Amino acid sequence: MSEKGYDFMKKCDLRKLYGSTLVELGGENPDVVVLEADLAKTTMSILFQQAFPERYFEMGIAEQNMVSFAAGLALCGKKPFINSFAVFSTGRVFDQIRQSLCLPKLNVVVNGSSSGLSDFGDGATHQSFEDAALMRLLPHMTVFHPTDAVDTPQIVRRAICMDGPVYLKFPRSEMPGMLPADYALKVGEPYVLREGKDAAVFACGIEVYYAMEAAERLAGRGTDVKVIVVNTLKPVADETICALVKDIPYVVTAEEQSVIGGLASIVSYALRNEGKKMEAIAIHDAFGQSAQSHEALLEHYRLTDRFIEDAIVKLIDPRMVE
Repeated sequence: MSEKGYDFMKKCDLRKLYGSTLVELGGENPDVVVLEADLAKTTMSILFQQAFPERYFEMGIAEQNMVSFAAGLALCGKKPFINSFAVFSTGRVFDQIRQSLCLPKLNVVVNGSSSGLSDFGDGATHQSFEDAALMRLLPHMTVFHPTDAVDTPQIVRRAICMDGPVYLKFPRSEMPGMLPADYALKVGEPYVLREGKDAAVFACGIEVYYAMEAAERLAGRGTDVKVIVVNTLKPVADETICALVKDIPYVVTAEEQSVIGGLASIVSYALRNEGKKMEAIAIHDAFGQSAQSHEALLEHYRLTDRFIEDAIVKLIDPRMVE
């Protein structure tokens, strides 16, 4: 446990925490309803089904109908959460989300479960790198990428209070504890997890952990790295990003998603006139694949701490790379 209160070794399955938070919300608000597309035991919407079966709708493998049905419920004053794997809850239903949720600005929460490479066993068809980019494209859509057990309940609770639709993405793997216990969510505001003056890393999801690991090692080499958590991928104010790295010349982004349309796009656009040297740790124009573990895929796609460390070092001085 660090002096700030976070604990790298204390891991949590954010899907289960999402499900248990839904149950809490269901007990507090009778308008909360949950829709599922045949993956309840994985998305953990099954917890809501067990608690409130009369407000739970199993839609089968009919994701487009699920979105349209949720839109109708929202128009009737309900607070719907729809659930599936990230690749299906965004790509398969993009038209319905655009037309039925975003155009009328309905408050429906879309859960993208098993995001990124975390569904390592099912391979490319079930691994989504483009979900955040697709959802960020849509007007009126808010996009959250929860970090750990501290911000997840806050984000789920905030989602049903937003003016318009919301996308949440959760990994299948357990996530290490990163945020301090007293962290308070501020929508659209990145959070400084580690101060530093030589370089900065903007990170989301599992990459927060890897950014901290890289920063700790670089500290031993005399390089002071600032680590910034981005759990709101839309909206994020350009001026906020600029202010966080005002006096820092080197910036790296780290994300378990496509370099196009995600965190790299957010930060590079915000800093486009700031004269920073930048590098992106992300998926570069590739599909996923099956593997024995999530960690093996993160290493294969160059997303782990050693690649963040190398990126920072190369920006500062390529001659320092071992």
